[in-house]
Amino acid sequence: MPGSRRADRRDEGESSPLRLIAVAVILVGLVLVSLRLLPGSPFESSAAAKWGESDASSGRSTSGATDRSARQPAAPSTSPSPALAPLPFAAKDLDLDIEGWYGWSVLDRRTGKIIGSKNMDETSTTASMIKSWIVADYLRRAADAGQTPSDAKLDDATRIIRDSDNTRAEQFYNSVGRDASIKRLISMCKLTDSSVAPDKGWSRTALSPRDTARLGNCIATGTAAGPKWTKWLLNEMKLVRGAGDFGIRKAFPAAKQKQIAIKNGWIDRTREQQMHINCLAIGDTWTMGVMVKYPIDMGYDYGMKNCEKITEALLSPGT
Repeated sequence: MPGSRRADRRDEGESSPLRLIAVAVILVGLVLVSLRLLPGSPFESSAAAKWGESDASSGRSTSGATDRSARQPAAPSTSPSPALAPLPFAAKDLDLDIEGWYGWSVLDRRTGKIIGSKNMDETSTTASMIKSWIVADYLRRAADAGQTPSDAKLDDATRIIRDSDNTRAEQFYNSVGRDASIKRLISMCKLTDSSVAPDKGWSRTALSPRDTARLGNCIATGTAAGPKWTKWLLNEMKLVRGAGDFGIRKAFPAAKQKQIAIKNGWIDRTREQQMHINCLAIGDTWTMGVMVKYPIDMGYDYGMKNCEKITEALLSPGT
């Protein structure tokens, strides 16, 4: 009927706004819910705050994603370096009843640290102590040239080190260039106090107690004699015998003396009217130089015993 169709159209027009309102309410509700779940939103709920947070017990986020902080490698733990065993010497000022001049120095081979008397940079003439360098220089240069010393030459080197043979030392000194060899010593072993005695021979080379310890380290590290001959030279220096076996290592117990390499020097200087006694020793972790000068009429033994006396005064208890 026409009247009823008009009513139906009226009902449809009245219900349409209601449907729009309902849809709008639903949309607003959905927006609010979304805002509550959005991290950082002012409407954020506690559930949204927990979303994406890492689970401390598993190292993974509650969303199933791996927590980046959990993937970072742990910082390496830093443990302190083990302390080095102390050297058998104690740094101290000595006040010994010794006539004349004396000085001493000890070098820690592990660290390069040097201790010594206040005058450890003052020099004296080396006498035969320098023969340790002359033989080392000869052996290194031969190896660098691709040469192997003959058995006769090695026997000569043994006599120079063990017995302090002057004639053979002079022959070796000539073969390594005399003053040029001492200049190499100062340069290669990084000596700071020492000097060449131009045209006056090996015996007049000036070394300090500090540079004597450096010479010992230069031999021990292989710089002086080179990798091929260092072990051989150190063994010869452990076998020093006769008149040259005195000084530093004599202050140690007999069992330890055999492991200490030495080369000593002793000479009466008539020009200066002095005795010059010098001691070089190489231990497993240290090198040492002791030098004494005193009136010539007091003889050799006085200085030889004082090298030992100075060492004894510096040794730590129980060494």
